[in-house]
Amino acid sequence: MLPGDLAAALASDRRLSILNWLKKPRDHFPPQVDGDLVKDGVCSVFIANKLGVTQASAHEHLKILARLGLITPKRIKQWTFYRRDEACIAALKKALAEQL
Repeated sequence: MLPGDLAAALASDRRLSILNWLKKPRDHFPPQVDGDLVKDGVCSVFIANKLGVTQASAHEHLKILARLGLITPKRIKQWTFYRRDEACIAALKKALAEQL
């Protein structure tokens, strides 16, 4: 991943909100019929609703975060669920700390 890609991704308040909400999903989202909020992730529909945007707009934000490895998608039935990739985030934090 290029540092500019990460900086651009994290320059979005919406993407930062998504990452923050997914840190403690039970604090920010209601229970789901399918999938555990922590183990499986949060349904993209819930994320779109919380952001107050269309599912297509939320999908673009989620796609950027997933491409950078900050979140991971998981399909359950016809839904896509997202959760943070803590190992990737920790590695990025360490790399940034070493650069600063």
